[in-house]
Order: sequence, then C-alpha cells, then structure tokens
Amino acid sequence: MFIEIITPSKKIYTGEISLVKLPGAKGSFEILENHAPIISTLEKGTIKVVDKDKQTHFFDVDGGVVETKSNKIIVLAESA
Repeated sequence: MFIEIITPSKKIYTGEISLVKLPGAKGSFEILENHAPIISTLEKGTIKVVDKDKQTHFFDVDGGVVETKSNKIIVLAESA
C-alpha cells in the first residue's frame, strides 16, 4: 500500500507500508492491504505506520480525515 500523510504546512510521510493504525472518531482502526474504500474523520491521537521494512513510525495529530481507495491512503491531518 502507498500512504501520504499531509498537514497544512508540509508532507510528513510518504511511502510503501504494510499497515496503518488511525485514531478514528469512533475509536482507532487499522487499514491493511486491499481494504475496502473508506473515508473517515480522525480525532486527536497518534497515527502508527508500519513500513515494508517492518519499521514503525508514530505521528501525533489533532484530527483530520483519511481516504483509502485501491491500496492508496491519503491522510489530511492537523499537526499536533
């Protein structure tokens, strides 16, 4: 899967990943490969990204939205 995490001031992460865990409005959720298309709001919390090399990255956000379609994930986030 490919992800872009973008804040109003800069792009904070792009790359191939194996999973992402997001702070959804109704609880945290994970997106794995071949996930159904989704658009969701995000709450204040931490985004966890596991890249293809099994390295884990964490990004604190104050909310935002996520869109997933055809193994491409775009996160528009308010930076913390």
